[in-house]
Amino acid sequence: MEFKEGLSEILLTEEQIQARVREMAAQISEEYRGKDPVFVGVLRGVVVFFSDFIRHFDDFCQIDFMCVSSYRGTQSTGECIITKDVSIELRNRHVIILEDILDTGKSLDFCYNYLLAKKPASLKICTLLDKPDRRKPWIDIKADYTGFVIPDKFVVGYGLDCNERYRNLPYVAVVKPEVYEK
Repeated sequence: MEFKEGLSEILLTEEQIQARVREMAAQISEEYRGKDPVFVGVLRGVVVFFSDFIRHFDDFCQIDFMCVSSYRGTQSTGECIITKDVSIELRNRHVIILEDILDTGKSLDFCYNYLLAKKPASLKICTLLDKPDRRKPWIDIKADYTGFVIPDKFVVGYGLDCNERYRNLPYVAVVKPEVYEK
C-alpha cells in the first residue's frame, strides 16, 4: 500500500492546524503571563503539537512529559499504567496538560487525577482535537482549551497514528476502515 492510499479525506489542513495552534498559544501565553507554567505532554502522539505549541508560547515556562499505557502487546488491559513519569516538582505550580486528542477520556482522566494528586496550584487541559462522541459516559473530563472538535472518525497525522504509521503527516486525515480493521 502506498503511503497516502489508506486515507479517505483530509479533515484539517496544515494551515488550519498551524493557525489554531498559534491562537491557543497566544491565549494561554496571556492567561499565564508571569506564572512560569509547566507544560506536561502525554506521549507519544502529542510530540508534534507540543513542539509547535511551545514555540509559540510567549513567556517563561518549563516542559515535561509522561507516558501512559493501557496495553500489553496489542491487547488493552483496561488499566492505565505510567511508563514514564514527570520529573519536575509540580507542587504549587501551574500545570497545563498538552494532549493530541481527547477521545474516550480514559487515559486523560487518569493523567489528570494522577497529576492533581501532586498538588499543583492549578491544573488545566489543552487538547488539539476533541472527539466528544467517543467519550465514555462515566468519565467526566473536559478540555479547558480545545483546538478542534471533530466527528467520530479514525484520524491520523500531526502526531496521531494507526499502528505507528502516518504520524509524520502535516495535516489530520481520516483513515479508511480497511486500514485499521485488518
